[in-house]
Amino acid sequence: MDEQAALSLVGGVVPGTGDDCAVVDDLVATTDMLHETSDFPDGTTRYTAGWRAVGASLSDVAAMGASATVALAVYGAPSFGDSELESFLAGCLDVCAAVGAEYVGGDLDEHSEFTVSTTAIGRSDDPVYRSGAAPGDAVCVTGAFGRSGAALRFFEDGATERGNDLFRFDPRVATGRALAPHASAMMDSSDGLARSLHQLAAASDCGMSVSYDDVPVDPAVRGAADSPADERELAVHFGEDFELVCAIPEASVSAAVEAAPVEVTRIGTVTDEGVRMDGEPLPDRGFTHG
Repeated sequence: MDEQAALSLVGGVVPGTGDDCAVVDDLVATTDMLHETSDFPDGTTRYTAGWRAVGASLSDVAAMGASATVALAVYGAPSFGDSELESFLAGCLDVCAAVGAEYVGGDLDEHSEFTVSTTAIGRSDDPVYRSGAAPGDAVCVTGAFGRSGAALRFFEDGATERGNDLFRFDPRVATGRALAPHASAMMDSSDGLARSLHQLAAASDCGMSVSYDDVPVDPAVRGAADSPADERELAVHFGEDFELVCAIPEASVSAAVEAAPVEVTRIGTVTDEGVRMDGEPLPDRGFTHG
């Protein structure tokens, strides 16, 4: 059973799953797990790991258009070194501070592989789900794509300082809150832009038509990719960029763009069916934990 099949099984057993966070009254809650072998390339500092792991959960809160309240982390490792643990905690504290949340601790456990499990909780009295997009809505994204894919290439080449810098992304909590009054559907792009478009389309029972030329690509991608096709792969399919992907009714696009504290780019339009890029079917391929 692959990851997507496993998620489908969970969805069939646990009611209310399928969005970036669970919603209970006015609370949103999410949890994530990251492993050294699949999520932290050689050269990733513990500071970056703390920032990135907690940031991943905060990104889910952002995708619901909620404010971030608190975050926790479970730190598992073969041993506990003072400097490594202190650096990890500094990353957790700093990423929470960046979005106005509080890091309140977690748990420690001995583990054969460096592993982090994080939880984030936020508040919203009107969360944005994945299921509200309608034909004619604009398909919009925040920031730029390919940052994490480029980071991996830098890690592989031994440019670890550059890799760590790119791995420390800014969770779009403030932007999610700004977009929430305007967006009909929203999620984060942790699985990649292509897969996010497919997931939004499936949840909203609609289609998406987007243009690659309109997709904002992080400048780091051009320095890391070895061809235009490789650039496209990193930007569209690699994932782990933690930007927001949303649908916004046409009449609200200008107001949404103006309200957002980071750049919001329209890349296409919601359609009746099918997910296409430049008129061709867009493969449902993205980041997979393994």
